[in-house]
Amino acid sequence: MTLTVKQVPLHFVAQTWPVVEPFLRLAEQYGTDYNIDQIKVFVSMGQWMLLVVVDDAGEVHGGFTVSFLNYPNDRVAFITCIGGRLIANKDTFAQMKEILKVSGATKIQGAAREAVARLWRRLGFNEKYIVVETKI
Repeated sequence: MTLTVKQVPLHFVAQTWPVVEPFLRLAEQYGTDYNIDQIKVFVSMGQWMLLVVVDDAGEVHGGFTVSFLNYPNDRVAFITCIGGRLIANKDTFAQMKEILKVSGATKIQGAAREAVARLWRRLGFNEKYIVVETKI
């Protein structure tokens, strides 16, 4: 089975959302900074990009959302949410990288728990820093 990463154009987000939402909803259990409704708002308003991973028959196997951060020397594509089954491999990563590059990204970043960080290290990611937090 061949998987293909596709960017969802803004005018198709409403049609695509019900299919990709269950995959993204799974990420909520890991304490992301956003709930699924907030993610939907950011995507549907065009502030975040939605990408889906589909097979040859067009069936969705997962998806992810990306925000862009502009710094003086880089445009960072920050993966804000990801969900799916067996979607993180060298081929899908290369496809995702190309889509983000066309959108001007020079780097890809994301916050991840240890198990996910191990997976992404296999795809060329390095630990840049550890994020800690406390509520005030």
